[in-house]
Amino acid sequence: MGILSTKETDEKDEFTADFHFPSSDKLLIIFTRNPELGKCKTRLAATVGDEAALEIYTFLLKHTAAITNALHADKQVHYSEKIRAHDLWDETIYEKKLQQGDDLGERMHNAASSGFKNGFRRIIIIGSDMYDLDTRDIEQAFDKLQKHDFVLGPAQDGGYYLFGMKTLNSQVFKNKNWGTETVLEDTLKDLQGENVALLDTRNDVDYYEDIKDIAAFQKFIPKEFKTT
Repeated sequence: MGILSTKETDEKDEFTADFHFPSSDKLLIIFTRNPELGKCKTRLAATVGDEAALEIYTFLLKHTAAITNALHADKQVHYSEKIRAHDLWDETIYEKKLQQGDDLGERMHNAASSGFKNGFRRIIIIGSDMYDLDTRDIEQAFDKLQKHDFVLGPAQDGGYYLFGMKTLNSQVFKNKNWGTETVLEDTLKDLQGENVALLDTRNDVDYYEDIKDIAAFQKFIPKEFKTT
């Protein structure tokens, strides 16, 4: 079974179109925002500045690639704006796609729906800015989907950092105030009565307070903000 990937791009060195042949029944979907100055981690940038925010986000992208590249699953990177060739996402490891939809919920729904239509049976969606996430967390989530229909990774801010499923429930992607503290609670309400597993709660990176005490980020923080 081949999946034709049509890649939308407006730069000559970015265009590729290829067939992807699934190697397993597991699919990891990574949602990523194109790393551009002034367009990523804007809430963090409000404190540390655009340049530091971009450096931090690039660092988080590299972390996400490092923890996922050897994972035994098919892997897709879904870009927010443009598909990039020759970036940190190795084309021999990651299938590259463009997010489709008007909001985050619609984009996740479309990505998951496409995955199920193409024969995957266990699908997990993550973002690309979770320093407090490692390979074992994702492996554990796939394992839990053998006995559960859904798996969620709660974030400390009231959202979630991972959503896994064995079946498509369209409602979980609708009527959410994305980026707020009600997302996890509202999602669990939609899944009431379903067989749901929860992972450990993790810290995601949105604000300066999320990174100020973590050693790995100190080199990116302007001197006037560094903790003493």
